[in-house]
Amino acid sequence: MEITYASPSAGELTYSTSSRSSTMPTRPVKIIPLQHPDMASYGSSGGLYSSSSSSSSSWCNSLFSGWRGKIKRMTFIDWIEMLFPCCRWIRTYRWREYFQVDLMAGTTVGIMLVPQAMSYAKLAGLDAIYGLYSGFVPIFVYAIFGSSRQLAIGPVALVSLLVSNVLSGIADSTDALYTELAILLALMVGILECIMGLLRLGWLIRFISHSVISGFTTASAIVIALSQAKYFLGYEIDRSSKIVPIIKSVISGVDEGKSRKHLRFLRAMGPLTAVVLGTTFVKIYHPSSITLVGDIPQGLPSFSIPKSFQYAKTLIPTALLITGVAILESVGIAKALAAKNGYELDSNQELVGLGVANVFGSFFSAYPTTGSFSRSAVNHESGAKTGLSGIVTGIIMGCALLFLTPLFEYIPQCALAAIVISAVISLVDYEEAIFLWRVDKKDFLLWTITSTATLFLGIEIGVLIGVGVSLAFVIHESANPHIAVLGRLPGTTVYRNIEQYPEAYTYNGIVIVRIDSPIYFANISYIKDRLREYEVVVDKSTRRGPEVERIYFVILEMAPVTYIDSSAVQALKDLHNEYKSRDIQVAISNPNREVLLTLSKAGVVELIGKEWYFVRVHDAVQVCLQNVQSIKEAPKASSDPAPEEKPSFFQRLLKQRGQDLSVSELESGSVKPSDSKQSDPQLEPLLFRKS
Repeated sequence: MEITYASPSAGELTYSTSSRSSTMPTRPVKIIPLQHPDMASYGSSGGLYSSSSSSSSSWCNSLFSGWRGKIKRMTFIDWIEMLFPCCRWIRTYRWREYFQVDLMAGTTVGIMLVPQAMSYAKLAGLDAIYGLYSGFVPIFVYAIFGSSRQLAIGPVALVSLLVSNVLSGIADSTDALYTELAILLALMVGILECIMGLLRLGWLIRFISHSVISGFTTASAIVIALSQAKYFLGYEIDRSSKIVPIIKSVISGVDEGKSRKHLRFLRAMGPLTAVVLGTTFVKIYHPSSITLVGDIPQGLPSFSIPKSFQYAKTLIPTALLITGVAILESVGIAKALAAKNGYELDSNQELVGLGVANVFGSFFSAYPTTGSFSRSAVNHESGAKTGLSGIVTGIIMGCALLFLTPLFEYIPQCALAAIVISAVISLVDYEEAIFLWRVDKKDFLLWTITSTATLFLGIEIGVLIGVGVSLAFVIHESANPHIAVLGRLPGTTVYRNIEQYPEAYTYNGIVIVRIDSPIYFANISYIKDRLREYEVVVDKSTRRGPEVERIYFVILEMAPVTYIDSSAVQALKDLHNEYKSRDIQVAISNPNREVLLTLSKAGVVELIGKEWYFVRVHDAVQVCLQNVQSIKEAPKASSDPAPEEKPSFFQRLLKQRGQDLSVSELESGSVKPSDSKQSDPQLEPLLFRKS
């Protein structure tokens, strides 16, 4: 049974394969005229290159005019809010409604941050005090310049691992140079974030697939967890960002670990040991086999300028990587929290806020900081409404630096390691791997490649491989775009992909092709090959209309084509000449304004002919189908003159069309049939009565 999409009023106009052999006298068809651009309004035609330059200049002018208009509309308050985003929530702060929840949320995050900051500093190879410094000044700065009201910034596990990985190859963690480089890295990360935010370059990171980030964080979480095992096993483990050296170090130290049986049970229970209970136990029993945090300086950090700038060139790759993590993770978290809490957030302004926080933090002995997923989630779930919760968190960190550091001396290292491990467990995103396997095998392959490369080759190489493979997938998709052959849905004038809609039918002598991407130098060769393939390989089982033996018309549906470059324009010219040599006419359907303007300036519109540009696919099919019928009904005797006098296909085509009506009359649809018989639906070249 044939599927039909027509309304009940069109029920009598059904199709039958037996009607293909019936005669179909040509008659005028009503089509919608395509509005061609007025070339005079775009300046003189100086060739394709001048058109490209004029298009670029017009784009730049529109961009700058938009900026100028936005600046003119900004008031003094708008300028203040742009420079200091905190003013947005300060002006509308509801003390009775917000203060209590902000105080509770800030206190909760502060209690959570104090041990985490020390733990992540140890993971980065730094003394615990630098974790507390990193959770102090940057929080206050971000509360002023950051646009997110729930994002909790500070030290995080992934950035700490990146810091440890790059600095361990330059200096020993016990050297002063190691600490200086970590602080310098914070300054470099802050400057990069500010530059990318001010130049609005955050979109560059969109080319890194979510599969790459998920695979990278999963592998990094495994490496981080294994690196903390030394505090439970009781012997040193090599510091590395690769899994193989860590496993070898664990295996080689087993014999040494077996001989240290004292309090092994407590070390094994480290992930479940709370900091308070661990500190209390150590304070009472003073066990010699458990390593402690040690002496922590008391007081707030002092102002100092970062040093060792001669190593800046070496730190650039890691600074870029940390900036990428900040954009992908922190800005992503901030935008999600903003959407949940009903306010708008500019990702580039958020990036500037993170950068300023890192720059100021580097002057107060902080290493790179960014937004924390776990602490931000706790902040949001605790009911935080504004950035005041961050200020409360910063006050708690300041109190810890002023009054509590003597107590931190007795915190067991295994307790801090347990905090790190419990925090990174959530980064092992196995659920994402299962989802990718079920939804998209290609993304699962990308996830697997990135995680495996990160585990065995290290963080930098793993990320580079993941990004490289991700870009390779993007380039492959762009160079091999989706192209569909369209057919008509029964009872309608709608044309859809015949693979998606098997009931759709096509017409003899006509191929309708839709190109679902911009056309440019990288994919034009693939598009031309597919067009040649469609010309040869045709499925005659679903074809209707006059019986002809080959293709006479190729209709290109260009509605999805948003852009066409000079290489593609030249290729279209070559394709038209190639088709012309084989008596095949190209028709263009529904190009957008920019594409049509490019084709006009390049001379392609005149080359193909304005009469072969249509608003709808259906209009193009009507005109082409009439001409196919005319070609079929042409007398064989008159179409076989002497070789030197044989008219070309286009001469025959224009002659046949001229006998009925002019090209302009076809486009406008202004010609009305003079014969009343032409109102009979059976004479409509696209719709036949059931015989």
